[in-house]
Amino acid sequence: MGAGGGLHGLAVINLPNSVQEVHKEGACQPLLQRPEGVELQLRMAGDSRVLMDHNMEIGVTPAQVKKLPKHLRDAPITTERTHLISDPAKKPRQRYVQKDGKCNVHHGNVQETYRYFSDLFTTLVDLRWRLSFFIFTLVYVVNWLFFGFLWWLIALIRGDLLHADEKGWTPCVENLNSFVSAFLFSIETETTIGYGYRVITEKCPEGIILLLVQAILGSIVNAMMVGCMFVKISQPKNRAETLMFSHKAVIAVRDNKMCLMFRVGDLRNSHIVEASIRAKLIRSQQTKEGEFIPLNQTDINIGFDTGDDRLFLVSPLIISHEINEKSPFWEMSFTQMEKEEFEIVVILEGMVEATGMTCQARSSYLDTEVLWGYRFTPVLSLEKGFYEVDYNNFHDVYETNTPTCSAKELAAKLRVEPLLPQLSLLSPEPKIHTFDPLDCLSNQDPLSQDEDKDEERNSGADRGETNGLAAARDEPPLADGLSG
Repeated sequence: MGAGGGLHGLAVINLPNSVQEVHKEGACQPLLQRPEGVELQLRMAGDSRVLMDHNMEIGVTPAQVKKLPKHLRDAPITTERTHLISDPAKKPRQRYVQKDGKCNVHHGNVQETYRYFSDLFTTLVDLRWRLSFFIFTLVYVVNWLFFGFLWWLIALIRGDLLHADEKGWTPCVENLNSFVSAFLFSIETETTIGYGYRVITEKCPEGIILLLVQAILGSIVNAMMVGCMFVKISQPKNRAETLMFSHKAVIAVRDNKMCLMFRVGDLRNSHIVEASIRAKLIRSQQTKEGEFIPLNQTDINIGFDTGDDRLFLVSPLIISHEINEKSPFWEMSFTQMEKEEFEIVVILEGMVEATGMTCQARSSYLDTEVLWGYRFTPVLSLEKGFYEVDYNNFHDVYETNTPTCSAKELAAKLRVEPLLPQLSLLSPEPKIHTFDPLDCLSNQDPLSQDEDKDEERNSGADRGETNGLAAARDEPPLADGLSG
């Protein structure tokens, strides 16, 4: 191995035969674990002293560095048994759904804003907490001020404010002599505090009617505001905080089939009832007619047909999507997936056991967060009398041997390869007998023995002709007892 004129100063490393990298799309080769220290990042030209230090570390004879033109420096060099050090990094792309489940979509230029007021209760529940507290306080204060003003207006019209100190004068509300006292009486009436200092008299019919109106409207305001606060506090969004999704999704082989997998878990002992999960592939698409569809949503089957999408989420589960003919990843290989830009959105739904409210937890995986050739580390262990879940390993993965070809190519290869071991079964093999051959020879007539030998020779000749014809037709030979 050397770095010099052949590669113009680029240092490459010859890997062992057991470690192979895929440099061609469609090649179905195992992606093995790479030994530590193989990937060495070397810079090209400019500083010969740095290059010399790297050459000494990997045992390469220092060579003169030649500066290449820019178009040659940027051109990738791909070979079968060499691993190029630098890999082009993908641009960071915008998420459609954040890791915490928030949708990264903002609605702009909404003209029909009146629609939000048609569903006022939901609008109040969806507000932020600081706005909710502000509106909660504002509604009560305005309501108390409004009815306080009406009580003060009745007292003013009746002349209670002018004749309040006269003996023999019966006011509408006793001890109501200012707007402040009218405001305090409004609060006492609506909140049913009843201090007993200010009280309405029976000689004020307009005051009795106002008291009934305030009691009814006050109950409606209490029901609406307290209901909004209760629903906002008990929203199932908080329950979704204890539902976990793995940081990465992986692709590996399960039962000779390529599968896309991710892991989910529940941190609480109170379980999610009727839990179900589904997944969507978010990817821009262009139709055959030339129409561009941004962020097109494609369903990913994770067990809808078999019922595997309905979960008993007591311990962490690995959700698997079999990459078959109906999967959007059917023709996607390892090298093709590195070039693709997509996002997988996973949605977990169920009812909270304590409240019976429907809960939904969401997460997503970008194309850079889907690891090819990995599996999840087990987290469940059997202890004395119970099973224990180690959440320290919940997000951990380990590398495994996985073909780098597409699932379509793997399925075609598996349809051919299982036939090869069966060819050895078709060759004639000596039969094993459990009885003593001397007994058979002693009981058999010598003439019949000669006839049997002649029949065996004839049958052997027939088998030779049959196998010869099969070989001429490039077909596997057939053994005795097997029909074509």
